[in-house]
Amino acid sequence: MEAFEHDIQQCLEVLHNGGLILYPTDTIWGIGCDATDEAAVQKVYALKNRAESKSLIVLLADERDVLQYVAAPDLAVFDYVAAQERPTTIIFNGALGLASNMVAEDSSVGIRLVRDTFCRHLIKRFRKPLVSTSANISGDPSPAHFGQISDAIKNGVDYVVQWRQEETTAAQPSQIIRWVDGAVQRLR
Repeated sequence: MEAFEHDIQQCLEVLHNGGLILYPTDTIWGIGCDATDEAAVQKVYALKNRAESKSLIVLLADERDVLQYVAAPDLAVFDYVAAQERPTTIIFNGALGLASNMVAEDSSVGIRLVRDTFCRHLIKRFRKPLVSTSANISGDPSPAHFGQISDAIKNGVDYVVQWRQEETTAAQPSQIIRWVDGAVQRLR
């Protein structure tokens, strides 16, 4: 049994009930919820004090999952992402099956395929995409590790994952790209 099994169980209960979690990702700590639940997504925007016009990222565990949430993605993007050392979020056009407040006005959505063991286990067991957004109030710096997360965020979620809280190595957000006709446009 994995060392984080208790955290997975607690997260699943919260996510199934439309709640928010604070969890470690393959980049920085994130605030998460069910990316198909509009009310849960709204809670993330409210906690972060973030305008809904600023999109959130979706985490998935496998390439095939992208086919469920994106209309006709160019599969060549996966070869590019696999060659990247840094976690990469891809802006896809034609979002499907996600909460409407997860999808940008142009019908695009940012998706990252996670490599982190905890995230992969959580997403696979939840069987739905997760929201991931930095664990900070909008406008404040993104926390590089758990110790930098404000009490407002910790107290504003329904469950705080215990796994990896003691780590102090500074983490960075993912790079963000848009894949257009086989070419990369770097956004971050």
